[in-house]
Amino acid sequence: MLIDCKKIAQMIDAQSLSLLQKSSVRPKLVSLAVKPDQSTVSYLKSQQKKAQSLGIDYEMINVEDALSLEESLQKASKDESVHGLFVSHPLPPEIDEMKIANLIEADKDVEGRNPLNLGRLVYGIEDFAPCTAAAIVRILTSVTDLTGKNVVVIGRSTTVGLPVSIMLLRRDRSATVTVCHSRTTNIPEMTRKADVTIVAVGKAGFLTSEMVRDGSIVIDVGINVVDGKVLGDADKSIQEKAQVTPVPGGVGVVTTSILMNRVVRNAVRGGMN
Repeated sequence: MLIDCKKIAQMIDAQSLSLLQKSSVRPKLVSLAVKPDQSTVSYLKSQQKKAQSLGIDYEMINVEDALSLEESLQKASKDESVHGLFVSHPLPPEIDEMKIANLIEADKDVEGRNPLNLGRLVYGIEDFAPCTAAAIVRILTSVTDLTGKNVVVIGRSTTVGLPVSIMLLRRDRSATVTVCHSRTTNIPEMTRKADVTIVAVGKAGFLTSEMVRDGSIVIDVGINVVDGKVLGDADKSIQEKAQVTPVPGGVGVVTTSILMNRVVRNAVRGGMN
């Protein structure tokens, strides 16, 4: 069975629109990309469309090198009319990702990449948690009570696996979390016992039907293009025995709505009527 992520995203969007009615300031999001390829440009245009549908001003900045990216980030960080900063990833290998993350002003870091915001997760502060991780938590809390649930996270990235594990451990959720990765030798054994499996490995069909138990929940974070088709990390056959987020139209849809909601919240904080 598919989880209706679009409905969850619509609820977040409705909240954003409601918040905007309380503010005299028009929100603005600035997205930056280094030598973006066609797929990145396509994504940023869809991001722009979403922003404009919510009444958010959107500026797309394409740069050619690290210096230009740094200068643009510093300028946008100081600009009081900008309420959110987004840097498209992955960055070229010659660019120091940690340096760029530090240049994103923490209170405008709507994607949740600044080390300060990542550190705050340990204390349960999630205002600027990584957006994808926040989307996963939002989806899960919409469909189940996580207390005591056995959750297996496959992947340990700083944008998904690690932060979502910390967030699920927060006392008001109190899930029991196991993190699997490329060196884990018994992943199927673990996932077959899981109430919830979160898969974010970037490999189409990695999680098969034999790896999950009946009635469990699967959050598919993967976006893979195979023969022109967009596929997730979870095989479609899993839908017959578990609740699964669709790909496309799943975690990514909720992620974008959360990102826009943060831009709106920043604007509202500075422009209450």
